[in-house]
Amino acid sequence: MAGRSSEEQEEAMSGLRTRIEAGQILFRQGEIPDSAFLIESGEVEVRVRQGDTEVVLSILGEGDLVGEMAVIDDSYRTATATAITDCVLYRVDRRQIGERLVAADPIIRALLEGQLKRYRGALAALQGQSLPDTSTPSEQLGIDKIRLETQLREALAGHALELSYQPILDIPADRIAGYEALVRWQHPERGPVSPAEFVALAEETSLIVPIGEYVIDVACAAVSRFARAGVDPVPFVAVNVSARQLVHPGLVERILARVHHAGLPAGSLKLEITESRALDIELVARVIELCQRHGIRVALDDFGTGYSHFGQLHRLHFDTVKLDRSFAHAMLADPRAMAIIEHLAELGRALRTDIVVEGVETGEQLAELRRIGCRYAQGYLIGRPRALGEWLASA
Repeated sequence: MAGRSSEEQEEAMSGLRTRIEAGQILFRQGEIPDSAFLIESGEVEVRVRQGDTEVVLSILGEGDLVGEMAVIDDSYRTATATAITDCVLYRVDRRQIGERLVAADPIIRALLEGQLKRYRGALAALQGQSLPDTSTPSEQLGIDKIRLETQLREALAGHALELSYQPILDIPADRIAGYEALVRWQHPERGPVSPAEFVALAEETSLIVPIGEYVIDVACAAVSRFARAGVDPVPFVAVNVSARQLVHPGLVERILARVHHAGLPAGSLKLEITESRALDIELVARVIELCQRHGIRVALDDFGTGYSHFGQLHRLHFDTVKLDRSFAHAMLADPRAMAIIEHLAELGRALRTDIVVEGVETGEQLAELRRIGCRYAQGYLIGRPRALGEWLASA
């Protein structure tokens, strides 16, 4: 479609642009608001009535917003805005901001609502009034989120995040081949915080990168302790890596430096990349190639949750594919689930890719996996996540 002509663009913009003359009132205190204005040129004076007098709150100019509280709050205008000079303004309506606020992070909404509350409280104080102390659900959610993020940063700095290790069974050999490292947070006040909660919070911030590196450091130390304890063969330890971590520059290089510093044998550290719509296929391919070149194996975690497909197994040369636990839960009752597991076990052998079935909880499930020649199983039947010391004591 052809671009708009300059005349059409000017006509479209004219619907957003407002011109007012010096002395003209843009809006009055007490009116029902519907929009804010961005000042393109000119100056606007903002006044608030205090009893029988008016107080000048501010004089705004080019690039300033006037009446901005109207787009996030439906209370009456708390001030009067008057043009000091001829002005050109752009209208910003509530719908534009509302659509963005709905999609905004709760922290952003909390900051905006907190700013609004302080502003209205200051105006009320000027008029000798007081406002009730109220907080909206979104404001409280944002405050809680800020608090939890701060505490998570403190936990990371104080090494208060701990790892539990869930075993992965080599079915034909009937021995533990390795462990998946699972990060846990024992909050001093709340007790255990769900990984789904704090890992999601870390994903939304830059925290996921240092947390990921901390987990890798602890996992490398765990492999070293297994080796020193004489466990033979030395089990691998798998750590989860998110799409957010993958795009961070230098991730693989930092992992390689840690592995080299710890003196780990090849294949003893495995990265589990969680299946996600956010995965950059070309980036993942480069990560896999670089890791495999240096003896680090890479697994695709939670395969079958809806974001990946069999074609990716051809394009991305994963060492391991971990089937989502939903397959194990359904395999005995649903022939289709069983057929998928059996097909993937055969495909894994053809591609020289290890297949791990997660969520194995019964002896009958394990027996079926052994029957079809599946190589690895993970789940509560094999073992629940436990501290490293407990596994070393039983090794």
